[in-house]
Amino acid sequence: MKFGIDRLLNEPALRKSLAGKRVALLAHPASVTAELVHSLDAIAALRDIDLTAAFGPQHGLRGDKQDNMVESPDFVDPVHGIPVFSLYGEVRRPTAEMMETFDVLLVDLQDLGCRIYTFITTLRYVLEAAAEHGKRVIVLDRPNPAGRPIEGFTLRAGWESFVGAGPMPMRHGLTMAELGAWFVRTLRLDVEYDVVAMESWHPADSPGYGWPLGERTWVNPSPNAPNLWMARCYAGTVMLEGTMLSEGRGTTRPLELFGAPDLDARAVLAQMQSLAPHWLRGCRLRECWFEPTFHKHAGKLCAGIQIHVEDAAYDHDAFRPWRLQALAFKALRKLQPDYMLWRDFPYEYEHDRLAIDLINGSELLREWVDDAGAEPGDLDALAARDEEAWADERRSVLLY
Repeated sequence: MKFGIDRLLNEPALRKSLAGKRVALLAHPASVTAELVHSLDAIAALRDIDLTAAFGPQHGLRGDKQDNMVESPDFVDPVHGIPVFSLYGEVRRPTAEMMETFDVLLVDLQDLGCRIYTFITTLRYVLEAAAEHGKRVIVLDRPNPAGRPIEGFTLRAGWESFVGAGPMPMRHGLTMAELGAWFVRTLRLDVEYDVVAMESWHPADSPGYGWPLGERTWVNPSPNAPNLWMARCYAGTVMLEGTMLSEGRGTTRPLELFGAPDLDARAVLAQMQSLAPHWLRGCRLRECWFEPTFHKHAGKLCAGIQIHVEDAAYDHDAFRPWRLQALAFKALRKLQPDYMLWRDFPYEYEHDRLAIDLINGSELLREWVDDAGAEPGDLDALAARDEEAWADERRSVLLY
């Protein structure tokens, strides 16, 4: 198969409309070609493209800023001599001065298929800026490694944030190019928007189910996205960022496991199996121990549970990471009603709302966990309505 960047490089006809235009690139460390050349270097080497600027989202264009709310500076690329503007530094939205440096913006970002991943929000912001300043945007499409399944509550009105770009569920099942088309439509943007689509992407096919496993090397799009297995789990395990439980940052398997020094992992797992065994399908769960070298519970031995989605037991259509992680919270609350679960700290520069609510786009998930009388069926019924509605809404922007 071919990604959008590789088609742009290999098919000169796709570049004809860029002749005489000043071109900028929005990219990050995973923006690489099939030969693992960074997209900035590959595009700069083309004689028929005038590359005048570049942009980096959260974690940087080429760098590896480790955590949330760790900003990247603007700089001049030492090889190509062009300005590189940070969209996770002094600003989140491109300024008028930044927009004046180009006519066409190429977007080449690897997403994880989860609403909270901030590259989605950056895509929205650059589309809005392009509409305001009369610029053209072309998305060089890449796979959604989590595939097409849909899961989670739709973000409610008033809950928009840098981790909530719009009213979509946690696991949206779209590629970046499809998301761009959805933003243009729902925000009614008057912008010249184009796509260089992938060739031969088949998200229903095993073993990758969205990622061309065995064909393309995985490069971390962010520091704690080290492999495909994390991407599969992320729509659920990202909720751990709003809790006192470790999500495995500071280990070699971040966002594939969770735990804490005071967690009775065996009891939690047994409670999960008792409450909603059907929510545990499609994966294998294993008790484990880990000691984070940084972040939550650094230097402390944690009891935890690892979610395994890397072997033959993985069932792509049955696996529901958002429900699984919600069930873990519910099980812990049942076992220890007074457990200090929700983390109260600034999250993506939001100071007045709980992180768990920002992550979920409303209070609904937290309220279900904390309500002693609420059952798994209650959450299922609420989420299913949102999931069915999104399946209908997204149909018109599907490219594959």
